[in-house]
Amino acid sequence: MVVEAPPAQPENPIPQGVRTAAGWAWRGLLFAALIWATGWLLGEFSGVTVALAIAFLLTALLSPLANLLKSWNWHPLLAAAACLLAILLIVVGVGWAIGYLAAKQAPELVSQSVAGFNELMQWLSTGPLGIDQAQIDQWMSSLTTWISDSRSLLAGYAARIGSSVGHFFAGVAITLIATFFFLAEGQHLWRTSAQLLPERYRQPTDRAAERGWASLVSYMRAQVIVSAVDAAGVAIIAAVIGVPMALALFALTFILCFIPVVGAIIAGTVATSLALITHGWVAALVMAGGTVAVMWLESHLLQPLLLGKAASVHPLAVLIGIAVGAQVGGIVGALVAIPVLAFGLAFIRSLRGVPVAVEEDKGKP
Repeated sequence: MVVEAPPAQPENPIPQGVRTAAGWAWRGLLFAALIWATGWLLGEFSGVTVALAIAFLLTALLSPLANLLKSWNWHPLLAAAACLLAILLIVVGVGWAIGYLAAKQAPELVSQSVAGFNELMQWLSTGPLGIDQAQIDQWMSSLTTWISDSRSLLAGYAARIGSSVGHFFAGVAITLIATFFFLAEGQHLWRTSAQLLPERYRQPTDRAAERGWASLVSYMRAQVIVSAVDAAGVAIIAAVIGVPMALALFALTFILCFIPVVGAIIAGTVATSLALITHGWVAALVMAGGTVAVMWLESHLLQPLLLGKAASVHPLAVLIGIAVGAQVGGIVGALVAIPVLAFGLAFIRSLRGVPVAVEEDKGKP
C-alpha cells in the first residue's frame, strides 16, 4: 500500500517580520483609539470627572489623618467630616490672614501704588524711550474710548465668567461630597466595585490597588513638601527685598503651587507686582528673577527627584509626564498626570509580582 505524502503547504508570500509588525500595528492603533475614546468621554463629562479626580487627590492627602482618627475609634463619618472641616479651616484661615494683612497695609500700598505709577509716567517721559506726556494722554484717551465702545463685548465676557463661576462652585460641591464619602466609606465602595470582577481576579486586583493607592498617598505627601519649599523660597526673597506681606505670599504660593504651571505663574506675578509697587522696577526684577530660579529648581530638580522617589517613578518620567499631561489636558492634565502614572505603575508592578518600595496604606477609597 502506497502512502501519499501530504501536500506541501504553500509558502506565505508575506515575510514573518512584516506579519509581526502588522500585528503590533493594529493592536497599537486599537489601544490608541481606546485611549482617545476614553479621553473624549471624560472630556464630555469634565464637570464631573475633574471634580472626582480632585476628590481622589484630596482623599489621598487626607486619608492618613482619617485613618488615624478611625484608629482612635472615631466613627468613619465623623472622621471624614473632621478631615474636611480641618482642610476648610486651613483654607479659610489662610484666606483671612491674607485679607487681614492686605487690609492692614492697604493705605500704605495705595500710596506706594500712586507714587509708583507717577514714577513710571515720569520715567516714560524722561527716560530712554522719550515718550512725551501728550502721547501718554492720547493712549489713555484711546483706552477709555475703547472701554466705552466695548461695553457689550465686556458684558458678554462678564456673563461667561459668571457662568464659569457657577460651574466652578458646582464642581467644588461635587468634590467635597465625593471626598467625604471616599474618606468615610472608601473600603466599602472599593469592595462593592471589586465584586464585578471574576472571583479569581479579585485578590490580585485588590493587592495591586492597595499598592497603587499607597504610591498615590506617598505622592501627595511629597507634593506638600514641594509646595512648602516653593512658598518658603518666594517668601524669603520677598522678606530680603523688603516686600510687604511676605507671610501672605508664603500662604498664597503654597496653595497655588498645587496647580501645575499656572499656579507658579500666578504666584510669581503677584510677588513681582508687589515688589514693583512698593520698591520699584529694580526690586521687581530681583523678585521676578528669584521666583523664576525657585520655580526652575522645583520643576527640574526637586519635583522630579522627590515626587519620582515618592511614586517610584523615574525623574525623567515625571518631567515628561507633566509636560504630556499639560499638552493633552491643560492644567487638569498636568495635575493628574503623575498621580495616574504613579498609581498605574504600582498597580501593574503588583500584578506582575514586582516589589514596590512604598509603604502600603490601608485607606484606599
